[in-house]
Amino acid sequence: MNAYRTVARTGTAEVEVRRSRFLAVVTRVDDEAQARDVIASVRREHHDARHHCSAFVIGADASLRRSNDDGEPAGTAGAPMLEVLTRRDVSDVVAVVTRWFGGTLLGAGGLVRAYGDAVGLALDAAGTRQRRLLHTMRVTAPAAEAGALDHRLRAMGEVSDVEYGTEVVFTVGVRDAARFAEDVAGASAGRATVEPSGTSWVDV
Repeated sequence: MNAYRTVARTGTAEVEVRRSRFLAVVTRVDDEAQARDVIASVRREHHDARHHCSAFVIGADASLRRSNDDGEPAGTAGAPMLEVLTRRDVSDVVAVVTRWFGGTLLGAGGLVRAYGDAVGLALDAAGTRQRRLLHTMRVTAPAAEAGALDHRLRAMGEVSDVEYGTEVVFTVGVRDAARFAEDVAGASAGRATVEPSGTSWVDV
């Protein structure tokens, strides 16, 4: 897998069904610990509410998936929330829906719809962005080549760091490592060297 989608920003939405309020928040997280911190923070902020149901999906391959009904009937809150995240094909995201009971029982079907709808609307507000796996390359060249090479490298990939000394060293993220090495050799007339130094996920 070379790319996946996550949320672009924190999104919130509110749904009211028969006087019960469902306040949803979705936000980006890097790992399970961050997701649980978000859930705990929402619980503290809205401590007067009866339920704080949650779901999260983490990993480029969306391999970590969790949901919690937080006292609602089994399968009526966390599971439909997780289903919406999965259907929207987003990862590295946590959703929390806080419910204030309005005095009228909604039934299992009503709860499933309300929790799912709230998360869907919050995702609409958050938007999405793509993350892509890039090869990290280190390009070393004579200092005199720095200016011309800098411009060309930025056209070839994502320059994340430049170290200046007797030589200049660029750190560049690229999609195709082999082609990048060939392009650098041509652009520098062989005066620059290219070494791979791993991979990293970046927002694009």
